[in-house]
Amino acid sequence: MDRTQKHHGRLAIPAKEGKLVSMGGFGVKFKISGDETNRAFSIVEHAVQPRTLVPPHLHHDTDEYSYVVEGQFGARIGDEILLAGPGDYILKPRGIPHTFWNPTDKVARLVEIISPAGFEKFFAVARLVEIISPAGFEKFFAEAGELFTQGPPEVERVGALAAKYNTTLGWNEWVSELTKKYKLKLFG
Repeated sequence: MDRTQKHHGRLAIPAKEGKLVSMGGFGVKFKISGDETNRAFSIVEHAVQPRTLVPPHLHHDTDEYSYVVEGQFGARIGDEILLAGPGDYILKPRGIPHTFWNPTDKVARLVEIISPAGFEKFFAVARLVEIISPAGFEKFFAEAGELFTQGPPEVERVGALAAKYNTTLGWNEWVSELTKKYKLKLFG
């Protein structure tokens, strides 16, 4: 097999290429899938509307590395709060609750590297058998985007979907604290 076949013919990804989904103020543009990297990593771009907060969450088996392209981002990772601008990186290690937001009045964009692209867990009927199949965390965004096509979904539905991808939503006290302090609204 030649290298072009191994990479599905995508050795260059144009800036405009990639499926885009919107999750109520939080956009996801799919750039490189875990299938293309043998599940080593995936890359998505996030456009975050002004004053929008992404719900606090924790990945049990995935690290996220964000590169700020445009605007500014605030982030809370564990007990640390930071502000990052163009050219800065934000590291969100697995096992540590985190969130991020756009504290400005302009759209902000970042590139997110998700590593490893991961595995999703499916539970068979009656949850008696656990089956592990290859599918990256980036696929959470695709499914969540579907939930948002009918308007903001119930938080419980998003939480159940996140759990499917070994991610926990929570830390609601952060939401009230951050929305008040930075004049934000929760995405959705």
